[in-house]
Amino acid sequence: MRKTPILFVGSLLAACTTTSPTPEATPSTETKREVVQQELPKTLEEAVASPFRTPQNMQRDIYRHPVETLKFFGIKPNMTVVEIWPGAGWYAQILAPYLSNQGTYVAAIVPPEKNEYFKKAYDTLSGWAAQHPNVKMNYVSFTPPDITNFAKPESADLVLTFRNVHNWTSNDSADEAFKAFYTALKPGGILGVVEHRANEKTKMDPKDKSGYVKESEVIRLATKAGFKLDAKSEINANPKDTKNYPQGVWTLPPTLALKDQDRAKYLAIGESDRMTLRFIKPKK
Repeated sequence: MRKTPILFVGSLLAACTTTSPTPEATPSTETKREVVQQELPKTLEEAVASPFRTPQNMQRDIYRHPVETLKFFGIKPNMTVVEIWPGAGWYAQILAPYLSNQGTYVAAIVPPEKNEYFKKAYDTLSGWAAQHPNVKMNYVSFTPPDITNFAKPESADLVLTFRNVHNWTSNDSADEAFKAFYTALKPGGILGVVEHRANEKTKMDPKDKSGYVKESEVIRLATKAGFKLDAKSEINANPKDTKNYPQGVWTLPPTLALKDQDRAKYLAIGESDRMTLRFIKPKK
């Protein structure tokens, strides 16, 4: 089985502070996996419709609009793209094959030895990568405020984060996270943010655990780090989301934290209402 690299390649390598996964976190070589040499997609549309993706992930396209979202962020096949905290790889299954011909895909992850949640996510992501040997995957560690220098300064064209900002606002590391994104991007580079959107009139506790964040707060954090808001999109908006659930955003699909309790109700609402914001690092 191929072991995917844990470091950036090329010009990105020199400045990375990384933590390699423990042997226990790497998928077992004894595990039998079907290795498939599929043709890499040439267009974004091909990447979204490709067999590199699992059917379960494709079912979420009606909520996450990957083609429209990534086009809004300005992705090109020759870019160096860093995805922050890709989890089990929902977007990685699109981005990594799409960028493998001409560009570079980098997953900025929490080291799998951190806890069982991140170990499971890494095992799923790296296990998928092992099934597709022609897909180029690169990993670096990112755990603000401790590890933030995940890339050589001004080396990335596009930094993407999907539904992660609430984690950093709730543990006082959001300023460090956005500063790291700014440092990593080239002048003129893009930061793309998708996040669960709180109502602007809601009084938010900085330690709020609902998973929702005000759009104005995300804009404030990015602007404070030096970014300029370039555009907003309602691609991932959901007016059915009332944002007042017993288990916060995780009450809704795909988590469905209440399991069978009011399941039909929450399935009818769908995934959360989300902001989609594009920021630019100003050119010097």
